[in-house]
Amino acid sequence: MKRDKHTKKPVRSIWYKLDLSAIVYPTLQRRDFSSVYRLSVLLKEPVKPDILQKAVDMTLPRFPTYKSAIRKGLFWRYLEPNDRPGPFVQRDINNPCMPMPFKENNRYLLRIYYYDCRISLEAHHSLGDGTGGMYVLQTITAEYLKLLGSSISCGGFVLDIDEKPDPEELEDAYMRYSNARVRPPRPSEKTYRVRGTKEPFYTLNIINGILSASEVKKAAKKYQVTITEYLNAVLLYALLQKQESENPWKLLPVRIAMPVNLRRFFPSKTLRNFITMIYPSVDPRLGEYSFEEIVLHVHNYMQYYINEKFLRGDITTNASTQRNPFIRVVPLFLKDFVVRLFYTRVQDKNSSAGLTNMGVLRVPEDMMPYLERFDICMGQPFSRRTNCAIISFQDTLTIGFASSIKEADVERYFFRKLIQDGIHVKIESNREISQK
Repeated sequence: MKRDKHTKKPVRSIWYKLDLSAIVYPTLQRRDFSSVYRLSVLLKEPVKPDILQKAVDMTLPRFPTYKSAIRKGLFWRYLEPNDRPGPFVQRDINNPCMPMPFKENNRYLLRIYYYDCRISLEAHHSLGDGTGGMYVLQTITAEYLKLLGSSISCGGFVLDIDEKPDPEELEDAYMRYSNARVRPPRPSEKTYRVRGTKEPFYTLNIINGILSASEVKKAAKKYQVTITEYLNAVLLYALLQKQESENPWKLLPVRIAMPVNLRRFFPSKTLRNFITMIYPSVDPRLGEYSFEEIVLHVHNYMQYYINEKFLRGDITTNASTQRNPFIRVVPLFLKDFVVRLFYTRVQDKNSSAGLTNMGVLRVPEDMMPYLERFDICMGQPFSRRTNCAIISFQDTLTIGFASSIKEADVERYFFRKLIQDGIHVKIESNREISQK
């Protein structure tokens, strides 16, 4: 048992039980897969790695659930404080979001990369969602700029590293709001799965589209929908085209798995996971859909499902298993087996692609002159499909696709539709993309 170095009295060990979403991610861990996402900020000046390392060392203690290691108990996994050296700043690599073994990197579940003007943070989803990760990245960036002599205020996603963490930042917010009287069922129908040539191990294909946010907003307004609804419709449209080109005689529903940030509906400062999934879909077996019909369908779906009542019911459904007294005493290895089986046989087959939108980022006013844009990557898909992530800063909207298959047909159909709607697209990628 640890003892206080001054009083010599035993010190109570601090640990954090994994939140409701985080419980699943370690279960899905494989030698060739980890639930890892990436957030990046592009500065206007090249990054100085030695200064960045100082900023990381100064900032991370402010985020105790990120300065942690994952441990395995008899019934549950948990996070405990990690006082080992690190994480150490590294020069960026060509294939991001690589598997993150729990015992490597001095047991840290995050990585910090730099390249030219870019700072990137990769985090295991067991620590938190993209919102929590963005607080870490922006606070590190603010401290980095301060060390270079700039005056940066706190606010938005930038926290004061000299303040103690608010207890609410560390909570499992799901359990506070899982109090609906009904538990809605999950979608379980088989959906279309993208077919493609699997890439070699440790290969992740990234395609980023850099767009004008005002142009995207104008296109969405033409269809009288939000940007998120419009881009969901474009992805469904691309997936329908891909399915039609593969096997038009055996069509299946096309469905998108889209995380919703619950902080928009339930007050919480948590930096851990606080999202739930919705599934916009189109069933081509009912007939051929025009793009206008897809947009209207997505709009109506979002209006119906994205509200406090339905989301509370969804949280309650998720929390019901954790509250079950029988499940609580089931050994961890049995829980892992059941969760992994359910995910691979049912959950992963419920969607054709993933799409997340972090929305418009807020940064302190005095930090804005130093920043060019932000990028986001959902990371490696669990199975052969593509994941799409969207982020906006000022008038720059970045759409990042990540996949582990060679073909980029879905991405091509997606960006082609944006261009047809009058949106200029600049493509960046870590691979050569053939033109068709």
